[in-house]
Amino acid sequence: MSITYRIPHRRRFASLQSPLATTTCLIYLLLIELIQPSPNNNIFCQASWIDPDTPQDAQTVSPLQVVPAPPAPKHSKHDDDDDSDDKKKHHRRRRDPTQTPTFYPTFEPTGFPSIAPTTTTPAPTHPERIYNLVFSDEFNTPHRRFSDGSDPRWTALEKNDYTNDAQHYYSADNAFTDTEGNLVIKSEATDTEILGFNDVKHKNERITKHFKSAMLQSWNKFCFTGGIMEAEMALPGRHDVGGLWPAFWLLGNLARHTYVGSSEHVWPWSSSVCTEKSRTAQLVSACDRVEHYGLHTGVGRGAPEIDVFEVQAGNIKANKGAFLKMPVGQPFMSSSYQVAPGRIPRPGEGWWPAPGQWYNNLTGGMNTSMNIIFYGTYNHFRDDTNPAEQDYWSDAISYNRQLNGSHFGKFHKYRVEWEVPEEASKKNNYTKSYGYIRWFLDGETVLEVKGEGLNASGTGAEISSEPMYMLLNTAISSQWGFPEKCPSNCPCKTYNCRGGYGETCGFSEGFCDMINKPVEYKINYVRVYQDKNDPKQKVGCSTPERPTRKFIEAHKEKYMQKGDLQPLKPIQNGGGECSVAAPMNATLPQSCGGTTRGKCDVSRNPPTCSCLSNWTGPYCLSQVAYDDVIWDPVETLADLGFRGPNLKGPMGVMLAAFILFAVTVAPIVFNNKKKRRSRKGYSRVPDYERLMASKQTEFRGGRWRRLRPLVYDVACAQHKGNAWRLLQVSAYVHLINLK
Repeated sequence: MSITYRIPHRRRFASLQSPLATTTCLIYLLLIELIQPSPNNNIFCQASWIDPDTPQDAQTVSPLQVVPAPPAPKHSKHDDDDDSDDKKKHHRRRRDPTQTPTFYPTFEPTGFPSIAPTTTTPAPTHPERIYNLVFSDEFNTPHRRFSDGSDPRWTALEKNDYTNDAQHYYSADNAFTDTEGNLVIKSEATDTEILGFNDVKHKNERITKHFKSAMLQSWNKFCFTGGIMEAEMALPGRHDVGGLWPAFWLLGNLARHTYVGSSEHVWPWSSSVCTEKSRTAQLVSACDRVEHYGLHTGVGRGAPEIDVFEVQAGNIKANKGAFLKMPVGQPFMSSSYQVAPGRIPRPGEGWWPAPGQWYNNLTGGMNTSMNIIFYGTYNHFRDDTNPAEQDYWSDAISYNRQLNGSHFGKFHKYRVEWEVPEEASKKNNYTKSYGYIRWFLDGETVLEVKGEGLNASGTGAEISSEPMYMLLNTAISSQWGFPEKCPSNCPCKTYNCRGGYGETCGFSEGFCDMINKPVEYKINYVRVYQDKNDPKQKVGCSTPERPTRKFIEAHKEKYMQKGDLQPLKPIQNGGGECSVAAPMNATLPQSCGGTTRGKCDVSRNPPTCSCLSNWTGPYCLSQVAYDDVIWDPVETLADLGFRGPNLKGPMGVMLAAFILFAVTVAPIVFNNKKKRRSRKGYSRVPDYERLMASKQTEFRGGRWRRLRPLVYDVACAQHKGNAWRLLQVSAYVHLINLK
């Protein structure tokens, strides 16, 4: 057996072959197993995900009330037939609002609201539900960076994006915190030469991306299942110029965005019903009856998507162009739940759904409209051998909310509330709960999706129970906010603001003027809350109900780029180069975050940062953060079936004393015995390496066969009865013979 250990200050591993070290290490592990308490999956740590800078009044929240937009009354057809302003003046009819608004969207939305209902809703009898803060990042420490291994909460990608006709390269340098307490995602017109593997085309290629932006993910770091997430943000760019695609969203931990291989037949599945389609199209389906990678049998798995918002700027107004049949135009935010399997039959894009074609139990708020432009995606993958069975539809249950110029450059609050489904049991009086997702902007309802509507669709789709991670990014894609139709004589193949007409003609008007000066998407804070009395709500990327750790470890190549050694680097604690000339009280990388966060260790050459307690990262600018509870810990000897006694009393002390004696006193006694034997005429083992070196010419001259018995006999003569030494000599002779 070989014990591997790390050599300090050297970038390699070595193997410790000493039998004493091996034995000592094994005894140490067994001792831990013997005297530790019984295994417990709840391992509590000294840190959490909460930023100490979070204000006291933001430590708890309550769910917001869903307030639907009352539908407008129907109006006379003659009003629509009047063409002139004069006719409208003289033939305008009095429009009486309905007295009782309905609580479902109409298929033909109209523009006149109803009056408020005259009856008041009785106050609820159950107590107000309180959600406690479980994660926060206030971004108050300036100069933070988020490259892989630099921050415990976020990872900024350093990667080309091959999805959705992306025109950008994601650079970790384009995400940082400013001196005003904001996270900044910067988008700019800068070239990046890329030689790499195209995840979509499955081949190596050399390309140039003409734009840079950033994406932050909390993948496999911070995930949560159920709760409330809120952020305060200022959108980038101009409200009337299309081309930027800022987003704030959640994705199931089994898929890592932009790593295309991790998403195939995983995104955006959320179904635990065994069907013929799920058997062939869902990678981990409820039809599986063999437990692999810790995944539970009969439980379908996937990576559904909750888009808090995807924002599209532009100057196409409601009831014009692509939004001809919609009361919401550009700029808008689209709030969506993307889920598979999708509905068949389904409405056509640009058309309002006929009865039975789409989901019920959808509630839109004021200034919103069902997104009839995009109902979902048809998913086909090039390596599939049976497309008829393996291809599948996914649905985008989406509403658009009208925005205006104030949302761009000024801060507003965006929130999503997510209730996880629950099977009928004694705890809930045998009443099944289907869950819900609700979206809000500045406290006003945008959309509510109830799980009852998904259940009634018959597809097997449900509200997500997957642990989900957070994403923040700005994309630049020819699929989003660019002209719907390519201008005449414009190839619309390459998009480059610094190119000629053929490379600039495909942009929206004013886009290049806007982005030639970098634009910034700013986030003031991100906070997550959960109900501590609800056992369904958990923090962790691998939970008992929905484990992910073993699956990711077994398929880690799907979550890495070519050349990566592992999906995520360990967080670097200090080590960033610093300067003694930097002001020690300033929050700068060169001063290791100042005296309260780190210090510049001048004993090293060059000087590097050494972090104080609760601070980490190369320059000590990030708060230490990790899960309070480890639901899926790495296996120990107990997981392999070894169950030692729980020795907490005198027996444990006696056993520990015996083992301590065995590994400390016994070797001393043994060495003294060897010394006494040497004084009786026994000689020490000769230095065989030196002996072999002096005989190298004989090895090369073909005399090894004559020399080997001689060395062997000498060893036997000098060490009669010493089996361990004899074994050493034999092994060494054999190795040299192989040379």
